[in-house]
Amino acid sequence: MHADFVEYADFANIGLQYDFINNKFKYKMKDSVIIVSGGMDSITLLYDKKDEIALGISFNYGSNHNEREIPYAKMHCERLGIKHITIDLGFMHQYFKSSLLEGADAIPEGHYADENMKSTVVPFRNGIMLSIAIGIAESNNLKKVLIANHGGDHTIYPDCRPEFISAIDRAAQTGTFVDVHVSAPYTNITKSDIARIGKRLGIDYSETWSCYKGGEKHCGKCGTCVERKEALAEAGIEDKTEYLE
Repeated sequence: MHADFVEYADFANIGLQYDFINNKFKYKMKDSVIIVSGGMDSITLLYDKKDEIALGISFNYGSNHNEREIPYAKMHCERLGIKHITIDLGFMHQYFKSSLLEGADAIPEGHYADENMKSTVVPFRNGIMLSIAIGIAESNNLKKVLIANHGGDHTIYPDCRPEFISAIDRAAQTGTFVDVHVSAPYTNITKSDIARIGKRLGIDYSETWSCYKGGEKHCGKCGTCVERKEALAEAGIEDKTEYLE
């Protein structure tokens, strides 16, 4: 095998694809890092772009639900033969203010569109995670960082909006030697649209986690649970999630 295909082999970033035009197999370098939480959106993107992804990164920032969702991220990456790592961001739990970091009782109930859901914002969370992922990408000569923000996030999460993604993409290209790009292909579609993609890909969403309260089962009442229920219903997917209510 050519030396260029060996240097980063520990990230399993060598993809074997069939070239139907020339009737032969060919190697394609996997060039992407994905931020994968273990929730519906990032797991869908993981399967959607699996042939491009060399590394999955989860971040433990001390939220109520990190311990519930990260095992799903690891499981799906391993299932696809993609290397997975978890990076600890404990300082965020210590110094940042958000109901997402304050225990299950602090999580508001209701729809994402409700004003009280703004309390779940972890300040600049995506900016911090993307910055780290960009550095890891450049350190391993990978050219792209994938993130699964979507249109429904825009209302309350500033670092999920198109203008933020565009800005940090420009910063990544300007601030790296290998011109790392930030790619957020779901930015302008809904969670229901993402669920439809997952349905086409055959994803079992019972093997994902959404609930912000982080209990033994999904609470069924917080914004992420409500949104999960709606997305699955609108996509025509049987919801096998275990809810408390």
